[in-house]
Amino acid sequence: MQPVCSKDQLVTLISAVTKEPARRALFFTVAILQLAGCVHAEPLSRPETVSIPAGEFIMGSTKAEREYAYQLDEAAYGHSRTRTGKWYDSERNSTAVTTDAFEITVAPITTVQYAAFINATNHPTPTVTEQTWKSYGLVHPYSRTRRHAWTDNDPPQGRENHPVVLVSYQDANAYAEWLSETLREHWRLPTEAEWEKAVRGVDGRYFPWGNRFESDKLNSHDAGPFDTTETGARSSPGPFGIIDGAGQVFEWISTDEQAKRAWVKGGSWDDKGCGVCRPAARHGRPKNLKHILIGFRLVKVK
Repeated sequence: MQPVCSKDQLVTLISAVTKEPARRALFFTVAILQLAGCVHAEPLSRPETVSIPAGEFIMGSTKAEREYAYQLDEAAYGHSRTRTGKWYDSERNSTAVTTDAFEITVAPITTVQYAAFINATNHPTPTVTEQTWKSYGLVHPYSRTRRHAWTDNDPPQGRENHPVVLVSYQDANAYAEWLSETLREHWRLPTEAEWEKAVRGVDGRYFPWGNRFESDKLNSHDAGPFDTTETGARSSPGPFGIIDGAGQVFEWISTDEQAKRAWVKGGSWDDKGCGVCRPAARHGRPKNLKHILIGFRLVKVK
């Protein structure tokens, strides 16, 4: 059967949803186009999640933990820039925090999972122009972004199960909205408390695996390939089974809608030391930034 893709036919098909709010109209329009054979859709792979129970956990860091982080960085880099820059001084002081129960994706969202969203909605693919990249003022050369950039709607070959990167805070939220509509569930970015509890557990440990840094338990520049890897390939799971919560890629954290910057947490394949890879560590990035070091995972709430 030939796709129903003529202008008059599509107008007839879409007319039923024109009274919907804009976001739902877009979703249903794309769904109609898919059924009509006009838009190709990748199979939807529901992200695997782990359940995090309600209750207290220790959030933030002590003075001793921050000092340990600075010492790790100094030993790895041979200088004190993170200390003089007071990188870890903005962390919350260690305290008991309570969360409701929630589910969170075991791993960061991968390129193949993100591809289903791209093909279903025609959302812009993860890439960045040289002019935009240079405007960020980052240390990585533009040429390094090319291995992570998509061609048309296709993820970089061989990176299907790597965390998706070159996605802004807004891109991550758009994926969450689409997944919510598609699965008829409520998906969103995690709050800082949710993310930190899921990654480190409840006892205030420095890293997902304990209080001592071990370079073979994460993808960082200490012992990793200086690149993303398949999710879980170089990760020691945390107390709840979360993988890649330390190293691999930083992850966007839910932030007030009016703010221009959002927290990112977790450290990345580019970092060594790795003080910034501790779950308590955090730093802000512009929400419109598309970085090769930043991806995201999602929370599902009832």
